[in-house]
Amino acid sequence: QVQLVESGGGLVQPGGSLRLSCAASGSDFSMYGMNWYRQAPGKQRELVAALTSGGSTKYADSVKGRFTISRDNAKNTVYLQMNSLKSEDTAVYYCNAEAPTGWPADFGSWGQGTQVTVSS
Repeated sequence: QVQLVESGGGLVQPGGSLRLSCAASGSDFSMYGMNWYRQAPGKQRELVAALTSGGSTKYADSVKGRFTISRDNAKNTVYLQMNSLKSEDTAVYYCNAEAPTGWPADFGSWGQGTQVTVSS
């Protein structure tokens, strides 16, 4: 089981960049698939980027080519590099740890979220 804390959010102008970090504590971090979700005011939470323990990635169409998810298992940290930011990227971003295949689902966890605001 892991506990997650996001950081790196803030205010950025359109076209700018931010790098979000998600620090994990607990055991077996490298075995978890890691995801970034976001939720804008009045909207459903959506999956932005996913990274499996094997290194495979996937992205929402809206961020593909602009966002990059990565992890540093030695630091127990997952990142979301966000470039060419748009106003529609404004949301609270959440880190999520997905329980490894075959493990109880309640081994997964969520961070508390970090606000990203893209505005001029």
